[in-house]
Amino acid sequence: MAQIDTVLTGGTVVTADATFEGAVAIDDGTIVGVGDERAFPAAEERIDVDGNLVLPGVVDPHTHLAGYNSIDTYATGTAAAAAGGVTSLLTFAWQGWDDGEWDDEGTLAGAVERHRQGAEPVVDCGVHPVITQETPAVLEELPALVDDGITSFKMFTTDDIRLSNGFIGEVFRQLADLGAVGMVHTEDYAVCASRTDAVKAAPDGESATAYPRSRPDYAEAMAAGSVARLAAAADAKYYGVHTTSEAAAEAIAAVRTDGSNVRAETCTHYTALTADTYERLGNRAIMSPPLRTSRDVDALFDRLRDGTLSVVSTDHVPLPSEEKEAGPWWESAFGINSLQTSLPVFHDVAVNGRGLSYPALVRLMCRNPAQTFGLPQKGRIEPGADADLVVFDPDETYRITAGRNHSNADYSVYEDRTVTGRVKRTFVRGTLVAADGDVVADPGHGEFLRRRVPDWR
Repeated sequence: MAQIDTVLTGGTVVTADATFEGAVAIDDGTIVGVGDERAFPAAEERIDVDGNLVLPGVVDPHTHLAGYNSIDTYATGTAAAAAGGVTSLLTFAWQGWDDGEWDDEGTLAGAVERHRQGAEPVVDCGVHPVITQETPAVLEELPALVDDGITSFKMFTTDDIRLSNGFIGEVFRQLADLGAVGMVHTEDYAVCASRTDAVKAAPDGESATAYPRSRPDYAEAMAAGSVARLAAAADAKYYGVHTTSEAAAEAIAAVRTDGSNVRAETCTHYTALTADTYERLGNRAIMSPPLRTSRDVDALFDRLRDGTLSVVSTDHVPLPSEEKEAGPWWESAFGINSLQTSLPVFHDVAVNGRGLSYPALVRLMCRNPAQTFGLPQKGRIEPGADADLVVFDPDETYRITAGRNHSNADYSVYEDRTVTGRVKRTFVRGTLVAADGDVVADPGHGEFLRRRVPDWR
């Protein structure tokens, strides 16, 4: 190789296993060398990262773009991702959701196609189809989708799109045969419905501070344990989304046994915020499941350390503040936006606040989600991997403000929060897509990802 495209030098490389001073060589969008710059061919462009960290690009497997409960397009949502160091993301394609209306005849393949048409992402993207209908046709669709590189599927146990445990079990049986992943939002519907009615009728029921009582931790734990057991019975890969509580994490841990087929995530906001946030932000902080107690936050970190929880995602749901604050909490749309702030916030609370190592951060936000969802080229710094890289200053302190949002969302639950650690540059397949909070690549640089059936051994 006479010459390579780019070398990042003068920094500290962080992998899932080690931290070391070194350089990263890039050619044709791929990492071709890691280590001593003197061992590399000459580079057309030499970028001195000035002592900062070089991390793998964040892989966020839980976002909401371009569809139900989202006001972000692929262009705006992935711009926020790029500014925040997220180089690959997976979002949800909702069966039967078509331009603001539900279609009872909608298919999973149709949902996927709607996302592929006309999308212009800045970073690389893929989708999880969301199963919203209990029909034999759903099961019949799964093999072709897996063959097409769509290797994970989402379900709900609560709210209007809930599925029965019986049907979820049948989906897991089909997914086990295919090697694909089942993801489930786990809260017990009957408990949440009953408690919601009771809380609304209470004297303080209209206050957002009452909201967590409507979706208690035991409702989450009940469903998390039941669904994990359904998956284990089918010998299917199961991924529990947005674990919020000690009770739910314990329910998952009880089923994991050797951990080979039961995995779970938590989200940045569940590690950085508690239910006290509702006193300060009211409906703006409403998401499902709710924020919990400081004891729950401590328990989540314990489970991140022992491997029960193996991924930290965002559950990015971009909404306008007017949809959050138009009435009492039960009329608020669920969700908060955080693609642009997740890495800095989690770095601040986990590394700076709790002593998490940098390799552990890379495992939780980069390598593990890539491996869990069949993206072997992502989430790692090694020869042959995609050159998805983040230059990160661990010492820069700044104040978060929604005025810098690239997302269409007009607020942030982290407004005026001061954090230490800032994304300086983001590269996707060797191309600079964001620098100092500004997006410098055009929409369309990102590609749709064809994923493999993941190997969870």
